[in-house]
Amino acid sequence: MLRAAGVGVGDEVVVPAFGNIEVAEAVVLAGARPVFADIDPVTYCLDVVAVEAVVTQRTAAVVAVHRFGRSADIARLHEIGQRHGLLVLEQGESEVPYDEIAQRRQRASYLDAKLKGVLTPDGGDGHTYQQYVVRVPGNGRPDRDAFARAVRSRGVECRVPVKTPVHRLPEFRRCVSLPETERAADETLALPVDASLTKRDMQRVVSACNALGGLLQPAF
Repeated sequence: MLRAAGVGVGDEVVVPAFGNIEVAEAVVLAGARPVFADIDPVTYCLDVVAVEAVVTQRTAAVVAVHRFGRSADIARLHEIGQRHGLLVLEQGESEVPYDEIAQRRQRASYLDAKLKGVLTPDGGDGHTYQQYVVRVPGNGRPDRDAFARAVRSRGVECRVPVKTPVHRLPEFRRCVSLPETERAADETLALPVDASLTKRDMQRVVSACNALGGLLQPAF
């Protein structure tokens, strides 16, 4: 899509660093240079203000990536695109059947009500819960990785959604300030909300997480 739009050598493309490396790689394959902008701490998608702050005369496009079932603010990104003459592209997530989305939301609602000691995701703007991503604060106490190990030891699957932001990888290393991206990479953990999970499975998730709740400070 970048090539078809004429994006190439000498151009810059604004992308998130919180996520998969493939987006930045696609920009390089088109001959352009990826420029990283920070994310919104609620949606984990590109922050509109951060995007506009990195736009230069060389900027040709913005690639917005929808994340974890939350959508990027495409309307406002298009406004930036119109002001600066930029192409705005979207990378979506795999489609989930509506009945499964309803079940994921039901499980997410259960976790929202029961979990302690972690910051649960904001469910606004039609969240489909492709992943149920919580924040595990450090605050000098057990951190996200220790929390994940403890939860797994209790038989609950969980995963770190983004282990290393793209701007910290050797091939894309940039000296840029992306505080929300860094914080999200350090604190986020995806817990299971698959439609196949039973009530007993969900109770096990809550029990495993809340067994550590007294050791963690609430995240704000």
